[in-house]
Amino acid sequence: MTTGTINLAAEAAASEHRTLIITLFSVFVVITLGITVWAGRQTKDATDFYAGGRGFTGFQNGLAISGDYMSAASFLGIAGAIALVGYDGFLYSIGFLVAWLVALLLVAEPLRNSGRFTMADVLAYRLRQRPVRTAAGTSTIVVSIFYLLAQMVGAGALVSLLLGVTGEGPKRLIVALVGIVMVLYVTIGGMKGTTWVQIIKAVMLILGTLLITILVLNKFHWNPSTLLGAAAEKSGQGHKFLEPGLKYGVDSTSKINFISLGLALVLGTAGLPHILVRFYTVPSAKVARKSVNWAIGIIGGFYLMTIALGFGAAALVGAAKIKASDKSGNTAAPLLAEYVGGGPGTTGGAILLAVISAVAFATILAVVAGLTLASSASFAHDLWANVIRKGKVSEKNEVITAKIAAVAIGAVSIGLGMYATKLNAAALVALAFAVAASANLPTILYSLYWKRFTTSGATWSIYGGLISSVVLVIFSPVVSGAADSLFTGMDFHWFPLGNPGIVSIPLGFLLGWLGTVLSKEEPDLEKYKELEVRSMTGAGAH
Repeated sequence: MTTGTINLAAEAAASEHRTLIITLFSVFVVITLGITVWAGRQTKDATDFYAGGRGFTGFQNGLAISGDYMSAASFLGIAGAIALVGYDGFLYSIGFLVAWLVALLLVAEPLRNSGRFTMADVLAYRLRQRPVRTAAGTSTIVVSIFYLLAQMVGAGALVSLLLGVTGEGPKRLIVALVGIVMVLYVTIGGMKGTTWVQIIKAVMLILGTLLITILVLNKFHWNPSTLLGAAAEKSGQGHKFLEPGLKYGVDSTSKINFISLGLALVLGTAGLPHILVRFYTVPSAKVARKSVNWAIGIIGGFYLMTIALGFGAAALVGAAKIKASDKSGNTAAPLLAEYVGGGPGTTGGAILLAVISAVAFATILAVVAGLTLASSASFAHDLWANVIRKGKVSEKNEVITAKIAAVAIGAVSIGLGMYATKLNAAALVALAFAVAASANLPTILYSLYWKRFTTSGATWSIYGGLISSVVLVIFSPVVSGAADSLFTGMDFHWFPLGNPGIVSIPLGFLLGWLGTVLSKEEPDLEKYKELEVRSMTGAGAH
C-alpha cells in the first residue's frame, strides 16, 4: 500500500467493521494455537517433531501439501497479477500447477524411501556427510528465507488494507507480529501442529475461493466469456488483456524473462525444502505418492478458480482501485470479496472481506510455519547434529536446537520482510523457486539417478546454483533500477531479467556434472546400488 493512499474499502473496513475483522482473526489464531499446543503435547521425540510421527494418511498429507503450497503468493499474488496484466498473470497459475508433475514423477517416491527427515539425508546416504550436509543445510535456509519474504509481504498488504494502516511503522509491526506467531507454531507444535494448521487452512482456502468464484460467475450469469469480456473492457487494454504479451511480450528481454520464469516455476517445486519434508510425514512411499495425487487434484482445482478471482477483480473492482490499495495487486482478492459480498460500506461486503482476509491470513501463518520448520530442522539435523557435533548429540538436544533456530530464522525473515512491502508476492515466490531449482534439484536428481555422482559434484552444484541465483537476483531489477524495485531510489542492477532461472538452473546442472568429472574422488558404487534399490522399493526406509 502506498503511503498516504488508501482505498475506500479499507477505510470502511477500518472504521465500521474493525471489530468483526479483529474478532475473526483472533478466533482463527486462538483455535490454531490451541491445536498447536495439543500437538506439542503429543510430540515425544525427533520423529514426532520433524515428521509428525509419520502417521498422516495420503489424503491428510495431500491436504497439508496443498496448504503448504497454496501460499499468499497463490491467493493474493496471482489474483493480483491476473487483475493487472491479464493472461500473462495467469501464466503463474499454469507454472505452479505443471511443476507438480516433476515432483510426482521424479522426486516424491524415491525421496520418501531414501531419506529420514531432510533433503540432505538422501544426499548424505552415498556421499560424504559433512560437506554435503553443510551445503544442503545452507541452501535450505536461503530458499526458505526467500519464500518467507513473500508471505511477509502478503501479510503486510492484507492487514494494512483491513485496518487502514498507511504508515511504514505500523506495517512493519504487522510483519513482526506474523513472525512471532509463526515461531510459536513451530516451537510449540513441531510438524504435527504445523500439519494440522495446514490441513485446516487448505480446507478454509478452497471453500473461501469456491465461494468467491460462485459469486463472481453468478454476477456474469455463469458465462465465462462475459466475465473475460468485462475484464478486458475495464482493464483499458482491450483484447490485449486476454492475449499473451502484455507483460512478457513487450520486448526480447521480457520474452526471455518469461522463459526464465517458466523454468523456475516448473522445476522449482521439486527442490523446495518445505515441500520435500512433507514426504517424510507418511508411513510409506505408496502413501507419499497418494499424497501427491491428492495434492495435484486439490491444487489444480484451486488454480482454475484463480481465473475467476483475477479476471473477476479486473472486471468488478478495476485496476485503478487495486493499484490505489497496493501497487503490486496483492489486495485484489480481498477487494473482490468485499465487492461480491455487497460492496464497500455494506455489512455483507464487510463480512465477506473479513472472512476471506482471515482465510488469507490463515494461509500466510500456515505457510510460514512450514517454511520455518523446514529450515530450522535442516539447521538442527544437518548442520548442528551431523556437521558441528558429528552425530554425537541426543534427539532431545537436536529438537531444542531446532526450536532456537526457528526463532533466529524468524527474526531474519521479519527483518527482511519489513523492507519488501512494495514487491508482488507471486514474483517473490518465483525467485525462491529459481533458487530451489538451481541449487537443490540438480543435486537431488544426480544423487538419485547418476551412479558416478560425487561429493564434489554435489557441493559444486549446490553452491554454484545458490550463489549464481542469489547474486543475479541482487543485481536484477527486482532489487534496484525499476519503479517497483526493493530499493526504488537506487540503481546498481546489471542483470536485465527479473528471474535468474534461465541462467542459474542450467549452471547448477552443469556445475554438478563438471564437479563430478573433474573430481579425483571415486564414486561409491555399492552405496549407489543400495540407494537405487532403496529408492525404488522402500527396503530399509525409516
